[in-house]
Amino acid sequence: MNRIVIHADQGSFTLNRNLYGHFAEHLGRGIYEGLWVGEDAAIPNVRGIRSDVVAALRRLRPAVLRWPGGCFADEYHWRDGIGPRAARPAMLNSHWGGVVENNHFGTHEFFDLCEQIGAEPYICGNVGSGTVREMQEWVEYCTFAGRSPLAELRRAHGREQPWRLPYFGIGNENMGCGGMMRPEYYADEYRRYQTYVRHLSGNRVSKIACGPNGANYEWTEVLMKRAGGLMDGLTLHYYAMPPWGEDKGRATEFSLEEYGRTLERCLVMDELLARHGTIMDRYDPKKRVALIVDEWGTWWEPEPGANPDFLFQQSTMRDAMVAALTLNLFHHHGARVRMANIAQTVNVLQAVVLTDGPRIVLSPTYHVFDLFQVHQDATYLPLHLAGDDWEIGSRKLPAISASASRRDGRIALSLAHTDPGREARVEVSLRGAEAGAVAGRILHAPTVQAHNTFDRPDTVRLRPFAGARLSGGRLEVTLPPASVVTLELTP
Repeated sequence: MNRIVIHADQGSFTLNRNLYGHFAEHLGRGIYEGLWVGEDAAIPNVRGIRSDVVAALRRLRPAVLRWPGGCFADEYHWRDGIGPRAARPAMLNSHWGGVVENNHFGTHEFFDLCEQIGAEPYICGNVGSGTVREMQEWVEYCTFAGRSPLAELRRAHGREQPWRLPYFGIGNENMGCGGMMRPEYYADEYRRYQTYVRHLSGNRVSKIACGPNGANYEWTEVLMKRAGGLMDGLTLHYYAMPPWGEDKGRATEFSLEEYGRTLERCLVMDELLARHGTIMDRYDPKKRVALIVDEWGTWWEPEPGANPDFLFQQSTMRDAMVAALTLNLFHHHGARVRMANIAQTVNVLQAVVLTDGPRIVLSPTYHVFDLFQVHQDATYLPLHLAGDDWEIGSRKLPAISASASRRDGRIALSLAHTDPGREARVEVSLRGAEAGAVAGRILHAPTVQAHNTFDRPDTVRLRPFAGARLSGGRLEVTLPPASVVTLELTP
């Protein structure tokens, strides 16, 4: 029996809606075909941005969208992506497939996309191959309301009023594809570049420093020590994947042993958040600086027949489980972790939406984000979980992951049951509150390999959940194997 006690009369911080953010890089078919089809396309669009994807994303209430990369950010020069599209110079995308891009999707198109889907913009600037002046001018072009050559250039390109730009990243993975820098060198570069990311015309920019990949704790130590007082956020990247150089495995064809290994890697996120957070606490005990996990998810071998550099992969119930476990971990560390961006939005890695010409399909991961919407901007409720384990090979994994929140008198409880072989019973007690009614939805499929295709788009979908019952002041829940559930308890 799994037992959960929710301390409904406690809760000291809010689950920032930015935890449910997204990431769109110029990579494969993520931007072109996935989000941008052009104004003359047969696919329905608004100013070139495809309407079916916009509608799907709006339903998730996406908090924030990161762009243009990723590794692409540190070779992107923003002036190439403004002005009449026919006059924009093409560029070589040397990181992702060596394809030539026409730069038809640039700054104006990105802000238009954010407005259409209801997300706040998060731009990642070019430190690796760009200049301080280039970064300074991009911020001025976007946000200055007065009269200056750059503001007039923006107006000449059709935007009279400045945009609101709340988040700006000073480079991406600068220890690797962003310049192969040492942490000491990047800390100095960060200090220099961020100086010129200015707050103009009432727009306050949260300055986000490039943080570590995975368990690179030295990077966090150096950055917080040398530049922590000058940043509003520090990034962390982590993918639940085999070590670099090993076969990543197929997205849809995998054994239960591989399923277990993936969940084991996913749960490493808990240690990463705790240890990086502890380092940050030494330099920032009031938690002013957010830990921002702006790349996370799964990473499999590309689908057969796809360009291997385009990172197109299917998404199964295994990926959905990774998403649910990760979001629960973000909740538990939500006092420090205040933004996260799944990699990526459309057609790349653990995408929430896949497209094929005019067709669209929602992935199981999409439905997990739908289930977790109820936690956005709600008060985190601490809970105690005493749960069963299940074994696969030599691995022992927790069967249940859970998190809870409260808003407007309603308590939301999200449960992920990872065991693919048997159902689980969960007994939930509320401390400091009473529940008179319960309702919920479930994501479940017959196998963890189940996924949605363009011909069968509803194989994995959300359904009403009937496995929860209130009895004697307690909640009793029966979860089918490998399932994700969100319950809402009301007085």
